[in-house]
Amino acid sequence: MTTADPNRPLDLAGVGIGPANLSLAALAYPLPGLECAWFEQRPEFRWHPGLLVEGTTLQVPFLADLVTLVDPTSRWSFLNYLRHQRRLFPFYFSERFHGLRAEYDAYCRWVSGQLPGMHFSHQVDAIRWNHEHALFDIDFTRLGPAGEAEAVGRASARNIVLGIGTAPHVPEPLRLLAEARTIPVVHSADYLDHRERLLAAGHVTVIGSGQSGAEVFLDLLRRRPEGRERLAWVSRTPAFAPMEYSKLGLEHFTPDYAAYFRALPEPIREQRLAQQWQLHKGIDHGTLAAIHDELYRRSVGGGWPDAVLTPGVTVRTAGRLGSDQVELHLDHLEQGERSRLITNALVLATGYRERPLDPLLTAFDQAVLRDEAGRPCVDEHCRLRLDPDITGAVFVQNAERHSHGVGAPDLGLFAHRSATILNSLSGEELYPLPERTAFTTFGLRPARPRVGAPRTHVFATQGTGNISPR
Repeated sequence: MTTADPNRPLDLAGVGIGPANLSLAALAYPLPGLECAWFEQRPEFRWHPGLLVEGTTLQVPFLADLVTLVDPTSRWSFLNYLRHQRRLFPFYFSERFHGLRAEYDAYCRWVSGQLPGMHFSHQVDAIRWNHEHALFDIDFTRLGPAGEAEAVGRASARNIVLGIGTAPHVPEPLRLLAEARTIPVVHSADYLDHRERLLAAGHVTVIGSGQSGAEVFLDLLRRRPEGRERLAWVSRTPAFAPMEYSKLGLEHFTPDYAAYFRALPEPIREQRLAQQWQLHKGIDHGTLAAIHDELYRRSVGGGWPDAVLTPGVTVRTAGRLGSDQVELHLDHLEQGERSRLITNALVLATGYRERPLDPLLTAFDQAVLRDEAGRPCVDEHCRLRLDPDITGAVFVQNAERHSHGVGAPDLGLFAHRSATILNSLSGEELYPLPERTAFTTFGLRPARPRVGAPRTHVFATQGTGNISPR
């Protein structure tokens, strides 16, 4: 068994290649002496491919690309991507502030296809702290075209960044149904892969009232015959509510608010996250308008479309009826009533949950400081708080909502977080960050983000970072 030369380790190894780590890789690219590698088990970059419904747009402006809010001159900006695609003038005349979702996916694939150190089809199996060499050892499996194991290998790194993202969430009452093969019960994350099968079903129910649920319902509504739509849309939220999109409301997605949120007591943080659902689980005003317009258009002839939209209900239990039906037992929270709904297909727009970090941290789990709920503690530099015996840093991306607030998964904060990590790694202000980012003063004693960063590890000045098979 051969391993990476401990005298030539990576400065930073990234686990996962989603937009968060891709942002970090793009901002790390021009920094001299910084050796990085990035590992992803998927064969290529894809961003929510099952939800790239025709015409859907991002809920953030195009400036929330991988780099622009930190370095507008970067070669990896969205505008530079458009220049390379010779599409700057069409974009200019389209007057789009919110870009197409499919175009964001294409942009990220363009970046990931050019950045060095991108190791797709590499599944990280374990990370250990090597006390002798003061390095992290990273064991990985190289996967073949069908996902089969082809080879195993090891890399060593001074620091780690975990950007493993989120996974589709299926509520417990629906879990067994989602595993059934005979009836289409799919998470919205896989919607496009199953759209034709769903359209062929006699009756379709969408569960969940976030943006994904609204887009799926609208797409199904537009594609099913008038007067025979046979659709239901149910949600536990009290209304099909719009996203909070006022300018001052959006300041909850700033570094200023993240700093304020971090300083709150843990119980208050939990309470605030539960109250802020409309900041990230609401529906875009345009999508709500499009749904109403489509329903109204179908009522012009005097009839009502065969579509039932019911908020304020929860699914108590669910089960199969025969080979092609599902029975949902529903509770209406405000009325205190119970009912049942029989359908032929389900789309679960039930959101996502952060992938647990614990499986990757098993080897040094006891060295991770945790909060009262057992979650890893994350400092202001998005770094896990570890036992002092571990001198390397473990950074996290999109796994710190409990400590940094509602903006953690927001694309608009990715570049700032990446710059924060790189400044912390170098101990220098490689990317100058603003001292203030919001007009709102959160709290009576504002907790401003710290611009200066403590030194974690100086970049290596030699070596390429060795990744070896074994």
